[in-house]
Amino acid sequence: MTDPASPPESASEPSTANVSQAPHQPRQHHPRWIVGILLVGAVVFAGGYYYFQHYQGTGMAQAAAPAAPAPVTVAKPLVKEITEWDEFTGQFEPVDSVEIRARVSGYLESIHFTDGQMVKEGDLLFVVDPRPFEITLTSAQAALNSAQARFDLAKQQLARADKLKKSDFVSQSTFDERQQEMLSAAADAEVAKAAIASAKLNLSFTRVLAPMSGRIGNHQVSVGNLITGGDGGGAMPLASIVSLDPIHFSFDVSEADFLAYQRAAASGRLTSARDEKLKVAAHLTDEKDWPLEGRMDFVNNQVDRTTGTIRARAVFPNEKLLITPGQFGRIRIPGSDPYDAVLIPDTAILSDQSQKIVMTVKEDGTVEPRVVRPGPLIEGLRVVREGLTGDEQIIIDGLLRARPGAKVAPSPGKIEAKPQN
Repeated sequence: MTDPASPPESASEPSTANVSQAPHQPRQHHPRWIVGILLVGAVVFAGGYYYFQHYQGTGMAQAAAPAAPAPVTVAKPLVKEITEWDEFTGQFEPVDSVEIRARVSGYLESIHFTDGQMVKEGDLLFVVDPRPFEITLTSAQAALNSAQARFDLAKQQLARADKLKKSDFVSQSTFDERQQEMLSAAADAEVAKAAIASAKLNLSFTRVLAPMSGRIGNHQVSVGNLITGGDGGGAMPLASIVSLDPIHFSFDVSEADFLAYQRAAASGRLTSARDEKLKVAAHLTDEKDWPLEGRMDFVNNQVDRTTGTIRARAVFPNEKLLITPGQFGRIRIPGSDPYDAVLIPDTAILSDQSQKIVMTVKEDGTVEPRVVRPGPLIEGLRVVREGLTGDEQIIIDGLLRARPGAKVAPSPGKIEAKPQN
């Protein structure tokens, strides 16, 4: 019998026979991990699609859209009548200058000027002791009186001999002697007159006068010194005088520039530099403008073989005596006759290797480069010899934003010259 209090054996442990005899059935698993992967993939795909549509699509659309035209400032070149000028450095020189030297020797008695003052022609400058020359003059006058007395006596004796000869009371030889005595006395009188003239001249030379008007330098000999005079080169200088109004300006021109002037004058494009009517301008070293107006005065007759230059000269008025001989300055002479020139600012010119380029804008806003040949700088603007006619619209601001063949948005500007005196 079975104990009713104890559980049935089948309830506490499964029967081995029952287990082995039960049929095998597969375990049922739920695919939750597959569902999670699919959800993550869907989210990533949706985010990528949104990013592509919202950002990449917009960027591509912007890249595909044409760029806005670059803003630039344009203006027509300034067309103005100008004269080209060439500049040279030179030195002011006096028109006339002289060294004062004594014509006679003697002791310097007095000086009648102040060093550096202006003097006029004929002013008394120096006095050499005149007493020796006064004595010489007196002696010459006495010699003349003596010769004149002998001449008068000889003349009277000749007249008597002539009367006696007619009566045959005087021989022919005696008459001839009387005649020769009169001629000799006449010659002595002429010699005495010449001596008087020489003595008067030497006496006048004791007063040294200014031979010209101008500014005198310092005296080089003091009063009381024995000075050596004469007409030879041994006479010592006493002072110097230079003229100031007008005044010369001398400068050297290179052979190449001189040849260019000659060819331009020969073709009729330029007034010859040898024409004294050719106007020029100059200024001193502390001046920027060209206040001095003058004219060409001289061009040398040959080129210096050692320097390859030719000396030229102009003359300027100097009423205020501002300019002193020896000062340096600058001169400008016409390099061309007046003509209508195309002028543009230097900032509008670009360099491309050996070429100079200006950017122009067509009517449709397209940028077109132009090759130009620039000339000198006139009134702050550059002369364009070739490449522009003056009717073009050139870019004067915004060149970095302009590209050949590209469109630009032009705004009007203006080119203005800076007049110079």
